[in-house]
Amino acid sequence: MHICVVGTGYVGLITGACFAEFGMDVTCVDKDLKKIKSLKKGIVPFYEPGLEELLQRNIKANRIHFSTSVAEAIDSSLVIFIAVGTPPRGDGSADMRYVEEVAKEIAGHMKSYKVVVTKSTVPVGTGEKLRKIISKHLREHVDFDMVSNPEFLREGAGIEDFMRPNRVVIGASSAQATAIMKDLYRPLYLIETPVVITDVKTAELIKYASNAFLATKVSFINELSNLCESVGADVQVVAKAMGLDRRIGPKFLHAGPGYGGSCFPKDTLALLQIAKENNVNLDLVKAVTAVNEKQKEKMVKKIKNTIGILKGKTICLLGLSFKPNTNDIREAPSLFIINRLLKDGAKIRAYDPAAMPDTMKIFPKLAYCKDSYDAVKGADAVIIATEWNQFRNLDIDRIKTLAKGNYFFDLRNIYEPAKVRKAGFIYYSVGRP
Repeated sequence: MHICVVGTGYVGLITGACFAEFGMDVTCVDKDLKKIKSLKKGIVPFYEPGLEELLQRNIKANRIHFSTSVAEAIDSSLVIFIAVGTPPRGDGSADMRYVEEVAKEIAGHMKSYKVVVTKSTVPVGTGEKLRKIISKHLREHVDFDMVSNPEFLREGAGIEDFMRPNRVVIGASSAQATAIMKDLYRPLYLIETPVVITDVKTAELIKYASNAFLATKVSFINELSNLCESVGADVQVVAKAMGLDRRIGPKFLHAGPGYGGSCFPKDTLALLQIAKENNVNLDLVKAVTAVNEKQKEKMVKKIKNTIGILKGKTICLLGLSFKPNTNDIREAPSLFIINRLLKDGAKIRAYDPAAMPDTMKIFPKLAYCKDSYDAVKGADAVIIATEWNQFRNLDIDRIKTLAKGNYFFDLRNIYEPAKVRKAGFIYYSVGRP
């Protein structure tokens, strides 16, 4: 089967590469000529473990192709995935300009039956809206079906999530489109992946509901961590015991500086806007977003109240991306912390295995270091903001020798307090005595 993926960002590129791995003939389309030239050489424009190898293997096997021509890709494909960005507007709603532009382009080049699939995270009702846009801009009468097939890819584990997903959601209104989509995902039937067949609007809402619920778990445990600090309890033990209850589960119950990234902040705000437009109050989701902002603020207060005057102080910041195994710094708690520390006159020495080039564009005056030990040289305080594996087993005695001061802020709770304190640091974590 021939498929077309419009958009070569995180979702589009992983979708295209993984379908090619399934044996499909895939054409990925993007307007960015420079990006397309790099992709043809197998160069991935962002950090994602295993993706470059997967891409190069399928380029060599001639199963995946890259083009700037939407017309050719649409003409040769039965299924067209829309995987362009839906960035947030000022009010939190999703900006649908790029999705709608793609819909018009599809309409202008469609000459036979196609299944048009929204892979991008889009507001409820988008499928129907795109149906009208495509119908209006068709040059001749052509049958087509709209499908919602939301993605559930975690940055840093996108390939695994596509190849071995918890579920596949297909929202369609015709038996023909459903059958075609099920055929696309047939390789997953061998591992008995659950496939949820539903209508388009329900499928569109499932993605928002899933991310809002996961964000709720993060904000819940972060709010509970504040109580733990006040009463002298250990939030990690509380979370572990909670997670052993199968009704709750252990995932996303990790206290820290708040959630970030391209999904949780954007999708919770978009869900609130969808609810507002439909005269529904989602008070719990509102609270989730408020708690997350307060948590980032609380981290800064913890640092400032401990160190005191920051002007002239040197801070070592380990971790810039919003989570490990990605270079994504969108809405990362580290950026919030950097901004506030710089305003108070602190100097920052930073290190991250993947996210420094992107961070340089926002904060060009930071001292970007070659590794963790370089970053800690002469620092009055050490802050761990992202739980990269290489930060989990640092030589604490060596860190203490290189550092000037003795403050250690473990915002991801990856160290045993006694070990760090034994080395001579004044140790602070999140939600632990």
